[in-house]
This record gives sequence, structure tokens and C-alpha cells, in this order.
Amino acid sequence: MSIICGLPLLECVYCLACARWAWKRCLHSAGHDSETWGIATAEEFEPVPRLCRYILSVYEDDLRRPVWEPVGGYGINPARVILKRTYKDTNGRAPPYLLYLDHDHADIILAIRGLNMAKESDYAVLLDNKLGQRKFDGGYVHNGLLKAAGWVLDKECDILKELVQTYPNYTLTFAGHSLGSGVAALLSMVVVQNRHRLGNIDRKRVRSYAIAPARCMSLNLAVRYADIINSVVLQDDFLPRTATPLEDIFKSLFCLPCLLCLRCMRDTCIPEEKMLRDPRRLYAPGRLYHIVERKPFRCGRFPPVVRTAVPVDGRFEHIVLSCNATSDHAIIWVEREAQMALDLMLEKDHSMEIPAKQKMERQETLAREHSEEHKAALQRAVTLAVPHAYSPSQYGTFNDSNNEEEAAEHSDTSSTGSSKRSSKRETWDELIERLFDRDESGHMVLKKS
Repeated sequence: MSIICGLPLLECVYCLACARWAWKRCLHSAGHDSETWGIATAEEFEPVPRLCRYILSVYEDDLRRPVWEPVGGYGINPARVILKRTYKDTNGRAPPYLLYLDHDHADIILAIRGLNMAKESDYAVLLDNKLGQRKFDGGYVHNGLLKAAGWVLDKECDILKELVQTYPNYTLTFAGHSLGSGVAALLSMVVVQNRHRLGNIDRKRVRSYAIAPARCMSLNLAVRYADIINSVVLQDDFLPRTATPLEDIFKSLFCLPCLLCLRCMRDTCIPEEKMLRDPRRLYAPGRLYHIVERKPFRCGRFPPVVRTAVPVDGRFEHIVLSCNATSDHAIIWVEREAQMALDLMLEKDHSMEIPAKQKMERQETLAREHSEEHKAALQRAVTLAVPHAYSPSQYGTFNDSNNEEEAAEHSDTSSTGSSKRSSKRETWDELIERLFDRDESGHMVLKKS
């Protein structure tokens, strides 16, 4: 009777589908996440290994007599360390950090260390969050990390303002690892939203580097702030890939592999459209730099390659089932592989003997390409109907001078439902592109919306 009803056939189809899913899941490697991204250049990736060493220096009790110094040292002059805050100084409100004045690279750096598993205060920061608890600038962020970022800004506001005004040509960089990466990323957002507290600092001077980043902000914010926030991910690192709340991850440290496998199976069954349209789902922030150094079915490490993009869909959505998923999260490995990747980039540039003038032209071209890629990512987010996402301008303007004004206008639009238009005149080609689309046969048709 079961043969007549076709039940064995349905069971075979179901088993084949499950086997195909398991096969694809097990074969998914980190290289698949960034295979379509561009290759990073030495100019844009140069700060990463240096900032990793600065973050590592926060772990030292005395920088003049270091204990955990990496090969080549930290590259820090202890006399230029403006301040260094410990757990006693922060009273558990934020992880320890240091403020360093880097004259060699014209940079004011605030480096924040990662999670200390022996400190309850770090867990308190992680546990201070519920999904969708905290709204910020038209999106959602991690509540505990935002509070820590706000505390750091309140604490160091005066000294940061003095340094920014004393050195007007220096950039202001926030860098952090793991737990500190979320604080650093949100701190840069808070500074941009409160620039008057630092003497109306220009947005171009503010930047952030999140090493092994935590997923701490919604997708529209992650894309919108990609011009100032940079995330660095080493190969199979689990933290940027799992949407599991941070508090659940660090409450399950002893059975973390089991939790990651279960979360991997669950997330694979969720349609990507549903993920993108969930306004409370958190993501790794900003522009992504992915260091790829291993290939599937091959032993050992290969010369690392750094790929970069501002992705919207496919933004590290799937956990990689790898024995290196947790070890790739360690900042020691990130610093080592990042330095090796940078050395290979510089060696290639040296072998090509690029003149200094062409290098300056390449930097200008790179900045222009990043701006265009950022604009395309914002438009892609609108196309995919990401909640609270908006295009920087419907009229073809994407100048740095009016970015913040447009952001304020659109954040008002998302809350009040009203629409505001730019006073810039729209060209004929832009009007056609906005009102019309092409069908499958290539004919122009009027857009429905």
C-alpha cells in the first residue's frame, strides 16, 4: 500500500535533500564568503597589524618592561602613551584601554582590549542586551556595548578634544578586539553623532578598526558607517558569522562547538530574505577585510590573501564548520597573519617598482573607489528592502560635505514617515534611471513604486 501511495519515493527525495544540505554545509569554507570581493591594497591595509600590536599592548602591566611582547615588539614609545585605563579605573563599565599619540603615522589612537574571561564586569557588558532593546540612529545596536562606548567618550572627552585641536592634521582612530571591537565601532558612531563634543571634528578624521568583530549593529547601520568603520576577520573566525546573541555564546563556552553546530543548522534553514528584513538582526560592522590563508582539502597554511568589500547580502551569514573557528579569533593569530599579508603586498609593490607619484595617484583612486563602493552598497540595501535603509541621494550627489545632513534627514524620514528631497537639480539620465526599469526583453517600463 505504501508503494502505491508513493511514500518510499517521498522518503527518498527527503533523504536526498537532507544529504545534499549536509554535503553543502560541510563543504562550505571561509573562501566562499569573500570569493567575489576585491583584493585589498597595502595602503589601505597598512594600519591593521600595527593596531593589532597596540591592542596587544593593553594587556601589559608595564610597557617599559613587557612580558607578552610579540616578535618585533609593540612598536609603541611608552613616553607617548597619554593614558592607560585598567579595570580599576573603568570600574567595570568598559574594558581596559590606552590612548596613544602616534606621531610617526599622524594618528591619535584609542585601543581597547578584548574579553577577559576572569572578569565578571566584561560578562555584565555582554549580558546587558536584549534583541531589539536599543535603537540608535535609525537602527539597532547592542545595548551593553553602546553604554560602554558612551562611558568611554564621557570619560575621555576633554583629553580627546584637546588632542584633536592640538593636532588638526591627525586622524582619530578607535581600535578593539572581540569585546573591544564592538565598543570601538560603536564609539566611532557616537563620536560622529556628537562631533560638537570634540570641537566639531570632521567625519573624515574619525575611523575605527574592529579586529575579530562582534555582531553589534543592524544591517542598515553596518553599511551606512562603512566609510569610517573597518572590520578585520581571519579565515574561519566564528564570532562575526554567528547571529547568536553574545550573551548566549559566552554563557556556553564549555559547549561552544555544539552551540555553533546547532546554530549553523538553524540559520541554514532560514531564507536569506527573512534574515535581511529582520531589523533587529545584528551584523559585523562597516567595511570587511577577510584574511584567507587556508584552502579546503589542503593541509597547512598558504600565503595569506586579503579581500575587501562592503557586502549587503552574504555578509558572513554562515558559520564555517572548522577546527580553526575558535583559534582564528585570537588576536595573536590575526596580528601574525595580517603582518604576513602586508609584507607580501609591500614586496609585490617593491618588485613592481611603483614610483611615488603613481602611489599617490593610486591612493586617490582607491579613496574614490571606496566611496563608489559604499554608495553602491547603500543602494543595494534599498533594493533588498533592508529595514530603515536609504540611498544617500536620489539625485546623484554623494559628496562628503552633505552626507551627515542627508543622514539626519533620512533618519527623520524613517521616524515620521515624511520624505525630504535634496535641493540639487536632477539630471535627465538620473530621472530616467529612477522612474524606469528594463524588462526581460530589454524594453523600458515604468517602475511600479
